[in-house]
Amino acid sequence: MTTGWDTDQFMTDISEATMVMLSVIRNGGLAPGGFNFDAKLRRESTEVEDIFLAHISGMDTLARGLRSAAKLIQDGSLAELVRKRYQSFDTEIGAQVEAGKGDFETLEKLAMKWGEPKVPSAKQELAEMIFQSALSENNLKMAHIDR
Repeated sequence: MTTGWDTDQFMTDISEATMVMLSVIRNGGLAPGGFNFDAKLRRESTEVEDIFLAHISGMDTLARGLRSAAKLIQDGSLAELVRKRYQSFDTEIGAQVEAGKGDFETLEKLAMKWGEPKVPSAKQELAEMIFQSALSENNLKMAHIDR
């Protein structure tokens, strides 16, 4: 929400920053490009100090997001949940569909043959716990460093 152009607002949500940084890491960085730190005063913030604090807060939020994203990637638990959730994509028919070679006729025949699929749990609550745990651990570390 606060990563768009001309929002007159800096990122302050560490969860959002972590999601952004997960994308940055997974895509090999930002090059060419970067983050847009719009330096206009907001209607409610009218002093130079406000701009200064906004930049500090924005950079700090991105740093915390980067640390949390790195923790999530190094830990691997979230990636493993996603892998298990979509493991059918690695089956023969899954690979054909991903490659654009699966047609509706073949899929219909398989669906009739296999019957109603068993829908496994997405483990959403576990995924959210893992995500929040990475945020909490890194925020505690950063709070210690900040002092």
